[in-house]
Amino acid sequence: MVERHGGQTVFYEIDTRMLHVYLDMGLTLFKLGENASVPLAAFSLEGPSRKGLRYSHRHLTKEGCLFEVIPPANVPELLPELRKISDNWLQEKHTREKSFSLGSFADHYLRNFPVAVVKQQGRIVAFANLWMGANKEDLSFDLMRFGSLAPREVMDFLFIGLMLWGKEQGYRSMNLGMAPLSGLDNRTFAPLWNRVGAVVFQHGEHFYNFEGLREFKQKFNPIWQPRYLACPGGLLVLPNILVKISALISGGIKGVVAK
Repeated sequence: MVERHGGQTVFYEIDTRMLHVYLDMGLTLFKLGENASVPLAAFSLEGPSRKGLRYSHRHLTKEGCLFEVIPPANVPELLPELRKISDNWLQEKHTREKSFSLGSFADHYLRNFPVAVVKQQGRIVAFANLWMGANKEDLSFDLMRFGSLAPREVMDFLFIGLMLWGKEQGYRSMNLGMAPLSGLDNRTFAPLWNRVGAVVFQHGEHFYNFEGLREFKQKFNPIWQPRYLACPGGLLVLPNILVKISALISGGIKGVVAK
């Protein structure tokens, strides 16, 4: 179908299970970063390694915070409140809604999912819609937002609540998503793309908080797995493909250069 329309077939954020198929198709692989996944059976707030998480959870609990999962049937009545939080988040971050690989706020979309919320003194201050994997293999989230009045450690509290709830529901793992450009090496014999990506990861804070995002997810002691881009044409066509993917995510070329 892509060939009939004169396009290029590109596979985005693929894992390692089917790499041989993409290689047999004649595509070139480029590492995009690493994906974090937390095994839930062993997850708890006990032990020295969980001291920071345990403190955050207890501190916000004392501040009147409560974690709750809202079933899809009850989500519509909360949408006006959730939209206010979302709009406030966009304003505070000086950014616009994304698409494609990142979630965006839409009433008709959010009605389809359970929504995890953090309430403080009865008022919602943060939320995330949940993706429930088949056979309870994987639990994840798409859109995640918090308001300006939310406590500083509210995302820790939300993640902890999701993991403890997922464990109680029998899910095997919690998918925390990508850390872009993580795991790329800037060494002599590394591919050029890996070397460039490693430099951007270490020094690109002006454009994106690459290291900070990985550090945030690392505190949950996840298993990191590589994610790749598979595309035709090799390194010479990669810049053009990355620009097109960025435009797809950002809602056009204008969104690539301006938040």
